[in-house]
Amino acid sequence: MPKFPENFLWSASTAATQIEGCWNADGKGESIWDTLVHDGTGRIAHSENADTSIDFYHRWKEDVALMKQMGLKAYRFSISWPRILPEGVGQVNQAGVKFYQDLCDELLTNGIQPLVTLYHWDLPTALYRKGGWKNPEIVEWFANYVDAASKALSGRVSYWMTFNEPQMFCGLGLVAGVHAPFEHNDDAAMMAVTKNILLAHGRAVKILRKNCPGAKVGMAPTGDCCLPKDDSPEEVEKARQKSLSEYPGYIMSNTWWADPVFLGRYPDWAADKFGGLLYTMTDAEWALVSQPLDFYAYNCYQGTVDLVPDPSRYDEYAYQGSPQTATAWNITPKVLYYASKFWYERYHLPILITENGYSGLDHVMLDGKVHDPQRIDFLHRYLREVAHAIEDGIPVIGYSVWSLFDNFEWAAGYSCRYGLIYVDYPTLKRTVKDSGWWYRDVIAGNGSNL
Repeated sequence: MPKFPENFLWSASTAATQIEGCWNADGKGESIWDTLVHDGTGRIAHSENADTSIDFYHRWKEDVALMKQMGLKAYRFSISWPRILPEGVGQVNQAGVKFYQDLCDELLTNGIQPLVTLYHWDLPTALYRKGGWKNPEIVEWFANYVDAASKALSGRVSYWMTFNEPQMFCGLGLVAGVHAPFEHNDDAAMMAVTKNILLAHGRAVKILRKNCPGAKVGMAPTGDCCLPKDDSPEEVEKARQKSLSEYPGYIMSNTWWADPVFLGRYPDWAADKFGGLLYTMTDAEWALVSQPLDFYAYNCYQGTVDLVPDPSRYDEYAYQGSPQTATAWNITPKVLYYASKFWYERYHLPILITENGYSGLDHVMLDGKVHDPQRIDFLHRYLREVAHAIEDGIPVIGYSVWSLFDNFEWAAGYSCRYGLIYVDYPTLKRTVKDSGWWYRDVIAGNGSNL
């Protein structure tokens, strides 16, 4: 029988842009996910946008009531930078501050721990126009935002994450050009971007330690990793070494971001790859970037695959008829065991799984319910691997399903559904799926029914 810690953080995740709506209400400024999807270029599936999304901004009280019914112990969400600072810097928007304060108060009243991400991709447009992550001034801009947000929520939030998936907002947004701001930058530009993000993380950690004493602080990179062909020590070591390499491309790799933050140094392969192009850090900057953190958060759905897979062949973990999600992501449950193992053995911090979930072709059925047995099976298999990691002595402190709701899925628009709660977009009616009630029972038994 799986054994989870008594205080295990059973959670579900969302992000501000993906659920809040009200993109310009109550003094909120624009983010790149507002401005650059309104420009008529049709970069998002069906030319959709997040203007309304699921209108969480107005419906948060009923949504927290659903969270309580589902028995969530924690809820991971992000703060919208331009809802707090409409211009990215300067005057604080008190209506935005009050929204997050009220949300946290309601969560705490209902016994739900807020897990807060400070940056989940919604760069203020005003700062994008000044160069965004390519401008070194953004280190101070981000610090000002973190200061305002953390002062507002000090005492309410015990778990903070500085960045969500730098691999993705850089790899997809600044290199592949398929996410906002839809750019293609060369390695020299990405060196500057990398350094600015790492320094911004460091500044944020110092501010969080000052403003929120006793709170736990981490970062949430993607945790996809390479899987061994079998469980033999030789194959496991091969998978570990590949997972620590620059695969599947340096900007998308684990160690490009994690080694500087958690080890205070470049990844082993970086100097050979880049030579004199590699960004430089002073001793003081390394110290800032690598301040001690309290946990290693990661988002993990499948074994790592190429950023742009070759459509003429199967990828490394696919084969004819292999199990996949509706978005053609491979179903590889063991990735949660091996990612937890590899990252704990390298970084020696408790593991917090901040995203893991299944995209399905869900709809309301004739009986008025949403039956999603594939998602239940997916979560069941992956959670067993979390239990396997815990049984092997790896301190996994929490698990967060992506996502709590069906919502705006970035460039995919509303074409895929990840939620435990179904949202009928024309009416915004919520229906807890079978998987949501199944997850309630898992939480109630602290995983004993897995």
